[in-house]
Amino acid sequence: MDYIQQPLLIERRSFEIISEIIAAEHPGWQCSDPRQEAVIKRVIHTTADFDWLETLWFSPHIITVLDAALRRGCTLFTDTTMALAGINKARLARHHVASHCFISNPQVAAVAKQKGITRSMAAVDVALAMPGEKIFVFGNAPTALFRLLESGEQPAAVIGVPVGFVGAAESKQALTDSGLPGIAACGRKGGSNVAAAIVNAVLYTMEAGDD
Repeated sequence: MDYIQQPLLIERRSFEIISEIIAAEHPGWQCSDPRQEAVIKRVIHTTADFDWLETLWFSPHIITVLDAALRRGCTLFTDTTMALAGINKARLARHHVASHCFISNPQVAAVAKQKGITRSMAAVDVALAMPGEKIFVFGNAPTALFRLLESGEQPAAVIGVPVGFVGAAESKQALTDSGLPGIAACGRKGGSNVAAAIVNAVLYTMEAGDD
C-alpha cells in the first residue's frame, strides 16, 4: 500500500485537507486573525470536527496575551494529566515555562476530603497559593473552572474547554462573561486533547513569528 509515512508530511497534508474542506464546505467562513485561525485549525486537526469553526470563543487580543505571558516564563496549570501530557514540553522549556497538574497530589486529595470538594477544585486552590504569573488550562473539570472564577484571582489567561453535560457549558459561559482573558469552547464540547491543542497552537505560532 502507498501511504505517507513521514510525520511532518502527514501533518502538513492534514492541514492542507482541512483548508480544502473549509473552502469547499464552509465557503463563507473567515477568521480575521491568522493566529486564531491557527488555533481553530489545530483543534480541528486534533478532533476531525469542523464544528470548531464556530465553537471557539476568543477574548480580545488573547493570543498576544498568551504569547507575552509564555515569553515571561509564567507557570501553566492543567486540570488533567492528559492535558499536561499533550502539551509540547520542549516548546515550553524554550521559554522557561513550568507546567503542573496537581490532580494526583496527596496534598490536593487531603484538601478535597477536608473541604468536601472535588480534587479539581482543590488543585486550583493549591495552584493559586503558589507565587508567580499563571495560565490555567481546563479540559475536563467544570468545577475547576468555576472555582477559579469564584476565587476572584486574575491569572494571565484561562483556557477553558471542559467537556461534558453537568456544568460544562455553564462554566465556559461564565468564563466568557468574566472579563478574564481567555479562550473558551461554547457548549458541551471540549476535552483535554482540545486544551492541549490550543496551547500547542499558541506555542507554534509564537515560534513562527520569531522566524
